[in-house]
Amino acid sequence: MKPIIFCDFDGTITETDNIVSLMTQFVPEESEKIATAMMEQTITFKDGISAMFELLSTKQKDDVIHYLLNTAIIRKGFGDFVRFAQEKHIPFYIVSGGVDFFIEPLLEKYGPFSGIYCNSADFSGQQIKLVFPNGCDEECTKFETQGCGCCKPSVMRQVAHSNHFKIVIGDSLSDFEAAKQADLVLARDHLIKRCKDLHLPYESFETFYDCLEVVKKLMEADKAVSM
Repeated sequence: MKPIIFCDFDGTITETDNIVSLMTQFVPEESEKIATAMMEQTITFKDGISAMFELLSTKQKDDVIHYLLNTAIIRKGFGDFVRFAQEKHIPFYIVSGGVDFFIEPLLEKYGPFSGIYCNSADFSGQQIKLVFPNGCDEECTKFETQGCGCCKPSVMRQVAHSNHFKIVIGDSLSDFEAAKQADLVLARDHLIKRCKDLHLPYESFETFYDCLEVVKKLMEADKAVSM
């Protein structure tokens, strides 16, 4: 089987969750209530993130973009990890519940990637409105509500083949369902607990050098995932 990588962005490629950072900076009290409801899963991820961005005026667009592009820190080893995947011809997809206006410029110097799947921002009205081009397919458990926003399991089903060894890299709520579809999860933060609770195969990581070592060992030691 051939490895294929599906990697989250906020809190995974970046050291902190950019949406949390943004909301804490601009609308801390209002957004905290929404974030709590999302973590408790009393509202869907899609509804929660939509409500958060609707707290922001489109007049704040330049301030929001400037803040994120100047505060986001890329996790150590990411560039080397991407280059390794490129050299070994490992498909590498960014699949994120974050938003294009900060994800794409922050990733630009590291590409090309096999694909970037994320949400989009509409600045045409008075409040920032999110657009969700990567919705749930019929196999998703949240298909009826389309509650995932950017549905990571649906993206995985769309691009992965039966001969792929699926590696999911992530940290939190938006990665929970994707982790269930993975052959191996590289996890940090909240995703580690979820993997333990569900007995999913995982390795923890702090930097992408850790991820690099795991993938190298897989390719060297297991013919099932070698090139």
